[in-house]
Amino acid sequence: MTDRSDMLGIGIGWRPEIDLTVERLPGVDFVEVIAERLRPPRIPESLRLLRARGVTVIPHGVGLGLGGAEPPDPARLAHLAACARLLGSPLVSEHIAVVRADGVEAGHLLPVPRSRDCLDVLVENVRLAQAALPVPLALENVAALFGWPDDDLAEGEFLAELVARTGVRLLVDVANLHTNRLNQAVDPLDTLAGLPWDALGYVHVAGGYPRDGVWHDTHTRPPSADVYQLLGELCARTRPPGVLLEWDGDYPSDEVLADTLGQIRRVVGSATDQRSPSTTDQRYSSTDQRPPTFTDQRSSSATGIRAGAPDPVGTFPAPHRSASSVGGARDRLAERYAELIRALVLAAPAPDGFDVERLRIQADRLAARRRRHQHPRPS
Repeated sequence: MTDRSDMLGIGIGWRPEIDLTVERLPGVDFVEVIAERLRPPRIPESLRLLRARGVTVIPHGVGLGLGGAEPPDPARLAHLAACARLLGSPLVSEHIAVVRADGVEAGHLLPVPRSRDCLDVLVENVRLAQAALPVPLALENVAALFGWPDDDLAEGEFLAELVARTGVRLLVDVANLHTNRLNQAVDPLDTLAGLPWDALGYVHVAGGYPRDGVWHDTHTRPPSADVYQLLGELCARTRPPGVLLEWDGDYPSDEVLADTLGQIRRVVGSATDQRSPSTTDQRYSSTDQRPPTFTDQRSSSATGIRAGAPDPVGTFPAPHRSASSVGGARDRLAERYAELIRALVLAAPAPDGFDVERLRIQADRLAARRRRHQHPRPS
């Protein structure tokens, strides 16, 4: 577990607004670029320079909506694949989120219900994405201002079963775990205890702030002490292949970014030094349940995974769902997603069971994002 050949190191999100800063920062091992901002075959000169230095570049998608009711858009998948090839990336990443429904764009990454219907649809969408991508896919847990009223699974269970059924990697965002602890009372330690660490692709950290009685994951502040603590908790369980700082606005000085990266290195290094061989995998250390049995399927011809696709992590004892039942799940999800996004974007009534005040806060935030995009700040 501690001997990883795919180590990425310490990284930062590359943004055009801080391209020169990223070039100057010492000790940046890898960067992440928003895939939708790239236009293959062109590549920003700053990314060319970083790649020439040996810095790994990972395309990070925000628009696939793999948690949505529809299959992933082939054009978006082709773009993500082209970005990976252009940059020579070892993997690509996206989110477990819904971003559109019934032709309406949400304008943000919204949480999915942790239900059997959603999991079955997500599994099928992930497999379609994997078949179209030239490199492994890592999926990120998202921050949420609201929760769904009828979740069937805990977050850790949901992610573990997704990995077991698809072989997808995980991009664990500890700042998002912190956000969901404050906004939804989801215990991040319970989530960490349920994750399959062999599937870890890399880790995100970021900062935010409280407002309107909720925590906003804005990526415009340094990580809080609680986020650093969660990063330490994760590193106490496994050595992460990489840890990346996200910063997406109100950019600080080079010194602040360098100090923040230094703090991340210290947390990772300290936890790695203190981790004993007996604590390198603590997926189930905080519960009495027995873990699912994961079996190596790389030599099996019955997995349905195409040649060259990411290896499945293993099998999971989930009920068999036929193609027709997944189609029914898509229909049910489509109806629920459309109802939710109409409420958030088109001022339709809130669906039954949701926290109306939380949906109002989310709708206000989406409206603010649309205004910023329509009227960007002067440069």
